[in-house]
Amino acid sequence: MAKPKTVKLTNGDRAFYIGVNAFLIFIGLIIAIPMIATITQSITPNGFRGTTFDKFILRPYDFDKSAFVWDASAYKALLGNNGFILAFWNSLKIMSFGVVTALALTIPMSYCMSVHDLPGRKILNYFVLIPYLFNIGVIPTYLVVTDLHLTNHLASVFIPGAIGTYNCLIMRGFFEGIPESLKESARIDGAAEWYVLVSIILPLSKPIIMTIGLYYAVGFWNDFMHPLLYINESALQPMPILLRNILLGSAMGENLDSNAFGDASVQAIKAASVFMSAIPMMLAYPFIQKYFTKGTMLGSVKG
Repeated sequence: MAKPKTVKLTNGDRAFYIGVNAFLIFIGLIIAIPMIATITQSITPNGFRGTTFDKFILRPYDFDKSAFVWDASAYKALLGNNGFILAFWNSLKIMSFGVVTALALTIPMSYCMSVHDLPGRKILNYFVLIPYLFNIGVIPTYLVVTDLHLTNHLASVFIPGAIGTYNCLIMRGFFEGIPESLKESARIDGAAEWYVLVSIILPLSKPIIMTIGLYYAVGFWNDFMHPLLYINESALQPMPILLRNILLGSAMGENLDSNAFGDASVQAIKAASVFMSAIPMMLAYPFIQKYFTKGTMLGSVKG
């Protein structure tokens, strides 16, 4: 059996690949070093005096004791703090209800935009695009939310952004890439449009649904402006507001109430809260990553 021919790389190709790999490694270090420093700071004992190098290793090194030291009191304090647990739970509810609501609205909207013979399709597309190009601003949105009596309610965080124009366009492109013959065969058999969407389109659209769902989840989890504007009750504040209070409390001259966090230092509490707020997205991404590239690429190209 003949061996497959291999293409030899030229010196220019090797230099190109080496340069690309070096650049990606550099970008990876830029991303990894702050996270490592944050994790290290979160497990640094209160009163520990180390070197600058200690911020870039996973465990701070005590040269006096010639040993690595660490302290998980910051995580214990946060997990035992009712305010932190409540804010974490509020963010989970906002993200969960927000993703379900957003997908329930985005999927039918995108499908209608993808049906070429739909009466008024152009008007519908303009209706979606115009708000994307011309933002009405914060004050009109605030007045609408207030008139709907959604203030001090978790729904005020995810309802205003329940449909993202960018996400609609990506999903519309994916739906347009599905062969029209599949839809026509179902319509000839007497299937209604909702049946075509649920039984034919959605089973083929798992990559784009997971991708757009991830977009919405990250957006709702990190949303800071909507809770700041519409939620005044401390019992309803999500993680971004709590993080803002923890991270900027000392800079604004406010007391972080160190007694509520036990023996952990303020810096360790800040670092631990930042790291714990990123855990849900870090856990979710590996399960969705296999759909991410496929959904984005297919959705960005018109069929």
